[in-house]
Amino acid sequence: MCVMQTLIKESLSGVPPEVEAVARDEGLSPRQAARAVTRGRITIAANPRRPHRLSAIGEGCRIKVNVNVGTSGERCDPALEMRKAAAALANGADALMDLSTGGDLVAIRKAILSLDTTVGTVPIYEAVRRAGNAADVDADLLFRVIREHCRQGVDFLTLHCGVNQEALASLRLDPRIMGVVSRGGAFHVAMMAATGEENPLYAEYDYLLEILSENDVVISLGDGMRPGCIYDAERLAKATEYVTLGVLARRALSAGVQRLIEGPGHMPLDQVGYNVQMMKEICDGAPLYLLGPLVTDIAAGYDHVAAAIGGAVAAMNGADFLCMVSPAEHLALPDEDDIVEGTRVARVAAHAADIVRLGEGAHTGADLKMAQARRRLNWDEQFTAAMFGEHARRIHERDGDLETCSMCGDLCAVKMVRDILDEQKE
Repeated sequence: MCVMQTLIKESLSGVPPEVEAVARDEGLSPRQAARAVTRGRITIAANPRRPHRLSAIGEGCRIKVNVNVGTSGERCDPALEMRKAAAALANGADALMDLSTGGDLVAIRKAILSLDTTVGTVPIYEAVRRAGNAADVDADLLFRVIREHCRQGVDFLTLHCGVNQEALASLRLDPRIMGVVSRGGAFHVAMMAATGEENPLYAEYDYLLEILSENDVVISLGDGMRPGCIYDAERLAKATEYVTLGVLARRALSAGVQRLIEGPGHMPLDQVGYNVQMMKEICDGAPLYLLGPLVTDIAAGYDHVAAAIGGAVAAMNGADFLCMVSPAEHLALPDEDDIVEGTRVARVAAHAADIVRLGEGAHTGADLKMAQARRRLNWDEQFTAAMFGEHARRIHERDGDLETCSMCGDLCAVKMVRDILDEQKE
């Protein structure tokens, strides 16, 4: 057995190189970052078996963006998934998750792990494929797959430990329109319904933590009971799972295992802030990892926009890690263009929240550079300051090489008032 000293335990006695590196990137003092790691407020997913570019997620850090890739049983093209992964990283993703359910899962995961980034997986997907169906997955198979993912170099694992018998009872007591929309959550519901037994990830949680501690792999506590439509946002099952995740998050930290908390699904915009704040309080400030939240259910084809609206509000209220939603959400397996569009929109949402959350001087200063360049009508400087400059350049140049944009032309307000003020100064 290869027993590793976890990053939390190393940070108790000093500043590990991984912590020092991310502290420099985030503008934090190394000692401050190390203390935040030991308190579970910053998570650095870094499996020691696989060196890669690191990202710090949590208190005082920039909002990070994850992008999901992976095959399905309906569309299995590993080469496409690698192109999608490369496109995500090229457009600002900080991490990838391999959600593959079709083809040679080990080989696909190995290819994605070759990329220079943080990588997560959902082991229950592979366990179900091996068993043939969710009802036939047993604890031995599930824990075996978890160990294999850890040893292959995966940095964080989504594990639906909070989908237990109590959560299932809450779901039955207070039924929802969409039931369970988390694939991993549904698999665990099927397992419990078939056997009448407890979810093994909950029943044998201490054993799970031993595996993760031995490999220094982050646990991402999955939101298996997240609402799948805005009308399910106030139902009991979600709140039951929140409380369970709070207890499990504390137990993970006590065992020296870094943690992320996932949530909270679809909900009206006015519920986003207090749900995030409640989750942060219940889970003792652990970094919060969100898919969305989607704030309307009728934006099919534009769910990435609905998620970015919810994500910006969530991050402003304490969420730390946004999972990209693509235009294909709820419709199809994303293609490369979907990944590019979804990643860019998520990055805009993250930056908008960073401006509020980190304060003046804590972000890149690109917004100030853009404003100054726009005042001067300096297009090259504008494209340099823009988050996606080449895309902006292509739009501007559609109508030729103009001093102003073609929307205003010779009636440009910026140019008119700038010239007036400059004349007054002279």
